[in-house]
Amino acid sequence: MSTVGVLGAGKFGITIAKLLSENVDVILYSRKKELIDNLNAEHKIGKYTLSDRVKGTNKINEVAEKCDFIIPVIASAYFRTVMQQIAPFIHPSHIIVHGTKGLDIQVEQDGLDTNFIPLDKVQTMSQVIKEETSTLRVGCISGPNLADEILDGQPTATVIASEFDEVITYGQQILAGPKFFVFGSHDLKGSELAGVFKNIIAIGSGILNGQGMGRNMQAMVITRGLREIITIGQALGVDSRAFLGTAGIGDLIATCTSSNSRNFRVGYALSQGKTLEQILADMDEVAEGVKTIKIAYQITQQNNLHTPITSLLYKILFEELSIEKGIQDLMRYPASIDVDFM
Repeated sequence: MSTVGVLGAGKFGITIAKLLSENVDVILYSRKKELIDNLNAEHKIGKYTLSDRVKGTNKINEVAEKCDFIIPVIASAYFRTVMQQIAPFIHPSHIIVHGTKGLDIQVEQDGLDTNFIPLDKVQTMSQVIKEETSTLRVGCISGPNLADEILDGQPTATVIASEFDEVITYGQQILAGPKFFVFGSHDLKGSELAGVFKNIIAIGSGILNGQGMGRNMQAMVITRGLREIITIGQALGVDSRAFLGTAGIGDLIATCTSSNSRNFRVGYALSQGKTLEQILADMDEVAEGVKTIKIAYQITQQNNLHTPITSLLYKILFEELSIEKGIQDLMRYPASIDVDFM
């Protein structure tokens, strides 16, 4: 594990490469030749300076050939494609631990109705890795990992989740540092889904913040939102424990209270009158929560789940429900039991 590969040179990919370089050499892959050339010549990507232990490449086979441990940090929309590209060079002995907080759906590719997504067509990134490559040992990185704060040198923690003890152990060895604590978990799917679904609530929190709502409403949407994402997770076959740890409520609080969260910024911009199309066009990185809301809403409808926040956010984003009407409906929604998921 003296050299670790990172796939993807977005902000979180850069963050992971920087953390790794405190312990190991890093090969950072991007298909953008200019970015890689600049990294190798000046040790910089944009405004971020990286250690000379980080080398860049735009040859994906080089990552697989030189690294036994690989960390893909690729937007969910492109994740499967990248796994297909690296698959011919992957062996069963490789370890792949992803850092992508999104879901994969094989609906359009299979010619199915995009307004009805069967649950067996919704896959986590670890499932995609197993499906597209020959590797046996997979895992995920999940937790309150706002890239800007980590790049500024602020302390935080994360979770390495895997069914395999050695994946957790190796992940802790290569990522842990004085300001980066790494927990372990064997609940891979739970950790993945907790990281995915918290983005829904972050968009809602951003909307409330943009509307001038105070901490009372923010606390309400976080706690009731936690209940909803646990409910959705249970429909997909995981229990509530992962949602109550660092990968769940820890990440939820961070993304729901920070303007460094892309999904929070989407909600805030919506509250300022921008359209979803304008917001996404202006963003230089993917806000996974937008796609996740669409998937989660269909899961709730198909399973008759009680998730008013998710439903209202779907209608605000995709059915032109006004934010003011959405907030009014949320406050009037009948509910008498506080904790009903345990």
